[in-house]
Amino acid sequence: MLTSATPASLFLYGALCLTISCQQQSAQEENANMVTGEPASCHEGLPSRFAGTGKTVPFKRGDVSHDSMVWIEGGAFDMGAADAEGRQDEYPQHKVEVDGFWMDATEVTNAQFTKFVQETGYVTTAERAPDWEELRKQLPAGTPRPADSLLVAASLVFMPPAYEVGLQDARQWWSWKKGADWKHPQGPGSNLEGKENHPVVHVSWDDAVAYATWAGKRLPTEAEWEFAARGGIENQPYPWGNEQVEQGKPKANTWQGQFPNRNNGWDKYSGLAPVSSFAPNAYGLYDMAGNVWEWCTDWYDPNYYNSSPDQVMANPKGPATSFDPMEPTVPKRVMRGGSFMCHASYCKGYRVSARMKSSPDTGLENSGFRCVSSQ
Repeated sequence: MLTSATPASLFLYGALCLTISCQQQSAQEENANMVTGEPASCHEGLPSRFAGTGKTVPFKRGDVSHDSMVWIEGGAFDMGAADAEGRQDEYPQHKVEVDGFWMDATEVTNAQFTKFVQETGYVTTAERAPDWEELRKQLPAGTPRPADSLLVAASLVFMPPAYEVGLQDARQWWSWKKGADWKHPQGPGSNLEGKENHPVVHVSWDDAVAYATWAGKRLPTEAEWEFAARGGIENQPYPWGNEQVEQGKPKANTWQGQFPNRNNGWDKYSGLAPVSSFAPNAYGLYDMAGNVWEWCTDWYDPNYYNSSPDQVMANPKGPATSFDPMEPTVPKRVMRGGSFMCHASYCKGYRVSARMKSSPDTGLENSGFRCVSSQ
């Protein structure tokens, strides 16, 4: 059974030492869960730092190269969960058709992102200090401004506890760490040596859009992502079919053991894995399940599928605006695919229909992206 993560304010409340009642916030979340019948997402509790909604990219679109990309022939499919394991926002299943497109065979790597930064001088969201004037818009009225020493460039790093904990409070395994960014995935003292072929992490949606623009590409729509992840297999829960992730041989980089304190490493990785470490799906795409969550271009609204027409939807681009009832003041973009932290007991996000959401300026140690192109 999935369990709740923390509400939006708790991470930065704790990290910035704000004087808010955590007990009151937790109670609000529990009440919301009782009303909706759904647990919070495992990325709940990550408030926007800059209220990022897709800023103007400060350089021209590059020329696209199809090297290391796979052509995905378009077609129609049933989008959404076909079984009873889906969350409420994965229903109802509905007919969608997408045109053909090119897709990166792997998640964007550290080596690729390094080249982008070297050529453009781009500075990621995690490398900039939070903007208090934007942050306060999401906090209760009267919340005091934290000390300048706390409003620093930082990102969220996974810190597994040394013992078994309940799954209701994600602050027990996420740490707001000064100096953590794409170049320092675990914070100061960590680096990318030997990790050039790992997926880049701690990238916000804004960062991913900037990279995609430079590369002459774009982020996939949610429909394109799911169509590609399914690999032509109809109504099956995983990119490889219906075999459970821990049956047979390792098929994806996920969590095995007891989340979040013990990963037994059955798949040979306890954290991130190099891209292409597992077999691709039938379309030749790697890591469409596990490793890192991947940004999509769509805004998130849990009721979007309910508004889908009875006829086939052609190339849907998602709702016009975002709404997340768990955090109504925070706009969210869709993420897909799950990560190395996904486990059946907490977040079975490696299912092809599983949906996640996060604010566009949020980066974490388990979030990345890949690009597509229609050209």
